[in-house]
Amino acid sequence: MLLHIEKNGQGEPLLFLHTGLQTGGVDFPAQREYFQKDYQVIQPDLRGHGKSVTEDHSNFVQDSVEDLKDTMDHEKIVSAHIAGCSMGALVALAFAKRYPRYVKSLALSGILPRKPDNWNELNEEDNKQVHEIVKSEEAITYFNEIHEGDWLTLLKSTEHHDWYPFDLTGDLSDLEMPTLFLVGEESSLETKGAEVYPQMNEKIHVSVIPFAGHNVHLEQPELYNSTYELFLNNVKDS
Repeated sequence: MLLHIEKNGQGEPLLFLHTGLQTGGVDFPAQREYFQKDYQVIQPDLRGHGKSVTEDHSNFVQDSVEDLKDTMDHEKIVSAHIAGCSMGALVALAFAKRYPRYVKSLALSGILPRKPDNWNELNEEDNKQVHEIVKSEEAITYFNEIHEGDWLTLLKSTEHHDWYPFDLTGDLSDLEMPTLFLVGEESSLETKGAEVYPQMNEKIHVSVIPFAGHNVHLEQPELYNSTYELFLNNVKDS
């Protein structure tokens, strides 16, 4: 499917892929404002989010990869810098592995490099949070406002224990493009990537961001922006 996108600025295309249950229009706000001075910032609504309406969430990551390719082809984008967080990072990573020629550089945050020993317990805790969300009238109103489709089904798609693609995030050795892994120091399970990812691939750079957790781009936007800008400038000069 063709994804709804928002475009701001002029220059090389720079895609930001949003976290789960957010949209291109509401996520990465500080990055849109900062990078649109030098790049054309493109923010898609991933499938089932925002205005990219579909009821098929059965193979979300891999279907989103094809959506992104179709959308880039439709927009005549030959290649782009791509950044994503959490669910958006999973899509960005899978896309970079399947269609490397479309990716000038890759920036990832909010992903797990290894399956934690207590993964089932962690997933149960997440499921409890999901049930709290659907009880909140404020949350329901918010998600109804930003999504045109069935966001509740999408929300529940991560309830089963085997939903996370650890086979995808566990091996970055085959990435062909310059890659930046940004991780908040407070996300102990994610910071393992700062150690293991550069050992897999010399093209991978890492940055541990202080006073931040899972959503580095929201919790420390200035540090995220300056680090990502340094990375992009080095990609241009290389």
